[in-house]
Amino acid sequence: MSINRQVYKNNNKGKVKRRLRRKRIFLWIVMPLLLLIIGATAYGGFLYNKAESVMNKSYKPIDRDTKAKANVKLENTSILFIGVDDSEKRKSNGRSRSDALMLATFNKKEKSIKLLSIPRDSYVHIPEKDIYTKITHAHAYGGVKLTLETVEELLDVPVDYYVKMNFNAFIDVINALDGVKVDVPFTFSEQDSQDHAKAITLKKGVQELDGEQALAFARTRKMDSDIQRGQRQQQIFKAILSKGSSIKSISNYTDVMEAVGKNMSTDLTFDQMKSFISYIQAGSGIDVESLSLKGSDSYIDRVYYYQLDETALEETKSTLKTHLNRTNTASATKVE
Repeated sequence: MSINRQVYKNNNKGKVKRRLRRKRIFLWIVMPLLLLIIGATAYGGFLYNKAESVMNKSYKPIDRDTKAKANVKLENTSILFIGVDDSEKRKSNGRSRSDALMLATFNKKEKSIKLLSIPRDSYVHIPEKDIYTKITHAHAYGGVKLTLETVEELLDVPVDYYVKMNFNAFIDVINALDGVKVDVPFTFSEQDSQDHAKAITLKKGVQELDGEQALAFARTRKMDSDIQRGQRQQQIFKAILSKGSSIKSISNYTDVMEAVGKNMSTDLTFDQMKSFISYIQAGSGIDVESLSLKGSDSYIDRVYYYQLDETALEETKSTLKTHLNRTNTASATKVE
């Protein structure tokens, strides 16, 4: 069966608005790391050492056929961000699936970042299993390693690093910040992080949400589309970033760090994270562009898939390779 793939760009009004929104999307992804650096800067040695200790515990390198990097130069680098639903119900049914995948590529010379969102239901080839199914299943079949391998094959570019976080981090960070304020566009009921049906009910309007409520707001799919779901997630994480950058309590920062440390894994070292954050905070001169994979609804054996446009995917591959300045395929860095 052929796979249709096509890329489309965010259609926000005006170049300035597009850049601001795209930068907010990116800051959502690195929010926990950003909070750590801000906290370390604000309160000196104690929090800096605490952050380093917590992040070192999150360091989980993957056995990959790549050249070890002592420092992140971020000249031509790619990082895959993996959001995972690790509820007890899903753990009991085996490995958890990835709920969100986003590849970030960096070009220091151009002072640019490209972000590619990969829909969780995308119909792709899973290399190790040699089957076609939803890309979300790659993590269930083989964890981070197989997820990296699947993304590398799909996009034909190397993935240099990964950052993986689960829903518990999302909940704990918001609770550590004593909640966030958002504008809920409609009244709805949603399951909680433990998959209890209709456990969370939110009314329409501006309100403070705790961690469980914010997760329900970010993940619900019943009232609108995946595009609007993404917009709700952006609103949540913008609120997290705003609240996190203004907190003054050392205990708040400590709680945030503990929440992140317990629920995150990455093959970036603490020193590499600092270089990473410095790159993001370099100023308004950085051009951040969001890319998405456009496709169509498809049913195979009565199972829903998001069928990607094949022709446009080739354009996406070319765009990413050019941005990374790597004309060869991902085979040089493919996961074993």
